[in-house]
Amino acid sequence: MINAVIFDIGNVLIEWQPERHYDRIIGPEARHAMFAEVDLHAMNDAVDKGADLAQMAQIYAERYPHWRDEILRWHTDWIHMASPEIPHSVLLLRALRANGVPVFALTNFGTGTFAAARNHYPFLNEFDRSYVSGHMGIIKPDAEIYRQVEADCGIPPKTLLFTDDRADNIAAARLRGWQVHHFTGPEGWAARLVKAGLLSKEDAQL
Repeated sequence: MINAVIFDIGNVLIEWQPERHYDRIIGPEARHAMFAEVDLHAMNDAVDKGADLAQMAQIYAERYPHWRDEILRWHTDWIHMASPEIPHSVLLLRALRANGVPVFALTNFGTGTFAAARNHYPFLNEFDRSYVSGHMGIIKPDAEIYRQVEADCGIPPKTLLFTDDRADNIAAARLRGWQVHHFTGPEGWAARLVKAGLLSKEDAQL
């Protein structure tokens, strides 16, 4: 039995590939050098825990002045890195809701960046509940973030179905007793939802 479906957002509903963006603007060689020296994903983790992206980008730009312009682009180009949407996944979100299935988001996202994403992608306003790490002050795969979701929604963990593209996030949810699906593409996720009896093949466009 499944009482609610929970979506991650990055690489599930919206592509999130910062390296690909920097490959386009500075080339793969320079991008490899910058990412080897500057832990931009750690900077982003701080944002996902509640820090301000513009402030963090400025701090890192001052710390690594020879990469200053490129680091600042993590802020100015952010919506271009968080793109494009994954249309089949958006369809599945809407099909579930049309069938009366409660649909939540559980995402590592900054407060400001999530607000920007919601403005850019209207479907991010369609969740029944949104659990955003920047507001919660903790990120996946820490067990506490899953516990907080359980406490807030009041739904038994074994009746939650969660999809995420990261294996560590999936493993942490499984340890809480959640049903899980490791997202590697929308077709596999669609098949899982059909198998669970939540959507028909027609609904899922399979």
